[in-house]
Amino acid sequence: MIKTTAQKIYVGLIFLFLYAPILTLILLSFNASRTRAKWGGFSLKWYAALFRNREIIQALWNTLLIAFIASLAATVIGTVACIAINGMGRRKRAVVMGITNIPMLDAEIVTGISLMLLFISLGLKFGLGTILLSHITFCIPYVVLSVMPRMKQVDASVYEAALDLGASPVLAFFKVVFPDILPGVLSGYLMAFTMSLDDFIITHFTKGAGVDTLSTKIYTEVKKGIKPEMYALSTIIFVIVLLLLFLVNKSPKEKT
Repeated sequence: MIKTTAQKIYVGLIFLFLYAPILTLILLSFNASRTRAKWGGFSLKWYAALFRNREIIQALWNTLLIAFIASLAATVIGTVACIAINGMGRRKRAVVMGITNIPMLDAEIVTGISLMLLFISLGLKFGLGTILLSHITFCIPYVVLSVMPRMKQVDASVYEAALDLGASPVLAFFKVVFPDILPGVLSGYLMAFTMSLDDFIITHFTKGAGVDTLSTKIYTEVKKGIKPEMYALSTIIFVIVLLLLFLVNKSPKEKT
């Protein structure tokens, strides 16, 4: 009994440690006072101010646009790469997979500086385009990591049977192979989307002047004080993610 109670208290403290900062942020988003040190009463004015702030809305739009396009492109490239890697011999596959895993193990600051120097050497103008290329680059390994295990489980004989029955290689892939690897593809897409949405370091080195995502916008505001509108935006994002998790994990009702 004591052991069970101690375990519950321990788990409760862990959740408190994880979510207390988020709950504090949510509470501050309803604070009528601009300062965090004083409670000025309940108010929704920061939510109204959020949608009137063009800079924050533009940063949000840039973040979502880059995350969507980068994760989609990385998913396509990563899936095609998995097909090619799966057709290699064991040694070549091990070498290529090792090279693919380096960007995930390497520090992001190394990747960010490397991409910045590459764009400078190529004479590219920094902006949304360079951010997009950077995000595609560092998202591809995460897609490969998600799709490759599913690719290994695909039965090659079924694909060959589809070819023997008259299907073209492309049709056989989409009818036989793709449905089997689809969970891995979706997982890779969501992973890439999350990584792109959350990235700051690589974006900071490749964004150029006058272009901001949410992470770089918040970093800029930290120096002069974060606006309460950011609390409201963070609360909205948290609530949306929470609702999506509930919808995804909601078990369907059993049919009687």
